[in-house]
Amino acid sequence: MRPSTGALFMLRCAELRLTAQDWDEMTMGMVYDMLTEAENDRYDWPLKGTQQDIEFFFGK
Repeated sequence: MRPSTGALFMLRCAELRLTAQDWDEMTMGMVYDMLTEAENDRYDWPLKGTQQDIEFFFGK
């Protein structure tokens, strides 16, 4: 994982199309939450497990 820098943070804000005015009303945590949600949207949710998966994780 790359260390977070100011430049990288601004790049991620640009990817989310956030403006300087948006930044005034948001915390860094809110931006990172939006980035997480954007990444989650790239997957086909919900992922489906089988009975075998459940038994593997939780036992019979």
